[in-house]
Amino acid sequence: MKLKIGELAKITEVTKRTIDYYTNLGLLEAQRSATNYRYYDENAISQIKYIEECKRNRLSLEEIKERLRNNKMDNVDMNHLKEKLENLDKEIKGILQSFEGDNQHKKGEIRNTISHESISLIQTLLLLLS
Repeated sequence: MKLKIGELAKITEVTKRTIDYYTNLGLLEAQRSATNYRYYDENAISQIKYIEECKRNRLSLEEIKERLRNNKMDNVDMNHLKEKLENLDKEIKGILQSFEGDNQHKKGEIRNTISHESISLIQTLLLLLS
């Protein structure tokens, strides 16, 4: 759902001027339409609430911007990690199917097909889980 600045202001109970200020500082992102209207996505609602909460806790806008940027980077890292884990899960399922025959030739093939990256991921996961 796309929100105009006035709609976002009403939902979040802040002024349009405040939203404009946050946008100019880079705390919020807006997309411009062909008619030059600014549209915000639903994430802007939670971001404004987060900004207002941080302000109540006496954080500067620069500190808030840094936190928002770090949260965004954490989300990107988590999505990347999730994708890697899903790929690893598929690889492990394929390996388990190969083990059903349980002969030495198949075990050798499996060792050769596991990428070094997957081995590193498995070792890291084992360390994290232990």
